[in-house]
Amino acid sequence: MTADAAIQSKDTFYIGGAWVPATGRDAIPVINPATEEQIASVPAGEPEDVDRAVAAARAAFPAWAATPADERGRLLAAAADALEARTDEIARLISSEMGTPLSFSVAVQVGNPVRVLRTFAEMANTYAFEEQIANSLVVKEPIGVVGAITPWNYPLHQVVAKVAAALAAGCTVVLKPSEVAPLSAYALAEVFEQIGLPAGVFNVVTGLGPIVGERIAEHPDVDMVSFTGSTAAGKRVMSVAAETVKKVSLELGGKSAFVILDDADFGKAVKVGLANCFINGGQTCTAWTRMLVPASKYDEVLELARDAAAKYPVGEPTAEGTRVGPLANANQYKKVIGYIEQAVAEGATVVVGGPERPEGLERGYYVKPTVLAGVKPGSRVEQEEVFGPVLAVIPYADEDEAVEIANGTPYGLAGGVFSGDQERAVAIARRMRTGMVDVNGGRFNPLAPFGGYKQSGNGRELGEYGLEEFLEIKSLQL
Repeated sequence: MTADAAIQSKDTFYIGGAWVPATGRDAIPVINPATEEQIASVPAGEPEDVDRAVAAARAAFPAWAATPADERGRLLAAAADALEARTDEIARLISSEMGTPLSFSVAVQVGNPVRVLRTFAEMANTYAFEEQIANSLVVKEPIGVVGAITPWNYPLHQVVAKVAAALAAGCTVVLKPSEVAPLSAYALAEVFEQIGLPAGVFNVVTGLGPIVGERIAEHPDVDMVSFTGSTAAGKRVMSVAAETVKKVSLELGGKSAFVILDDADFGKAVKVGLANCFINGGQTCTAWTRMLVPASKYDEVLELARDAAAKYPVGEPTAEGTRVGPLANANQYKKVIGYIEQAVAEGATVVVGGPERPEGLERGYYVKPTVLAGVKPGSRVEQEEVFGPVLAVIPYADEDEAVEIANGTPYGLAGGVFSGDQERAVAIARRMRTGMVDVNGGRFNPLAPFGGYKQSGNGRELGEYGLEEFLEIKSLQL
């Protein structure tokens, strides 16, 4: 299959191991954010489509749950190989449907899902699904049918983070990918079909959240919902799912802080901080969008940030050297521009970037990487998730104030600390009320738990903690 062949309209769902027509006739356009043109469409699912997918997953569950864990692992490893073989094609597809630079799509948007599939393939072979505690045998069993609802910013990785763990645990899955970037989910279904995953173990229904998502969340035969998206949508999922008292795992928003201590290498720290904030065009829930710096170093950091931001050229995703592509859709573009304009109206100063369109890019949802000074703690742009390439640089008087500002939002997903003293940095990291903290640029670890405190959600993804989200615990007293 050529790269162009992957970008085409779909008129079916993947249910019960077959490509089946949608119940209704409505379609959802898929827009290339670099051109603002439609490149494909997918079916707008109806509740009846969800019902068919859930029935298929329910029918497939007993046999899949009884499949030896090493066989489940073998199939996940085969899926990783098949996905990796299509890296270039699927990377281009993702760049087309949501705008990330092609090099990033290859390395992260496809590379991370391949790595995650392999980690769960290995874990299926090594995880202890049973343990003896005194006179009790504790058995960890698959929870059942999982409804997975995923976002557009990492459209394949967020799917695989849920699906690979659920399948390794012995669960079956009904997936609703984001309607903004749904095409890579079809590619994953093709991969699972290719490697011989049993019919009904993995099912895909595209559609809108209030229709398809809500039916998944409320369905009495769905045993668990795993959702990634906005905090507002997560609250709705939790509310709807409560009617059947099913388990809900939520990975929601973030407003993460990057604390630079006074003994840091400031040039290196600012470089690391901007890279984290601007990755994926700022459309990353873990992005460090608040840079907290000693007041005595504030002006120096602003100059460093101005210079570093110039090294983030904005452009068409396939263009050589592009580091920031367009935002994924028109609504996100308007939202991010609105946050920048409001911040300025409230007294912030644009150090670099701003709400104007990047020069030479008259169409597409492009936003300049923006650094703001004079942002007050408690202001809207300091408290709310912007989900764009916008960094607020905020001074602090001492470590206690830095920690207070870092912890002073409704979120608690991620964060970072940078210091010349590793132990000092770790001490600050321990005080941050957040699920993940990178110390001195520590690298992403696909085996470590991913998730947050407070309104950033509940539950964890990735590694053994992610696997265990999909398991029930039973004790047999012997």
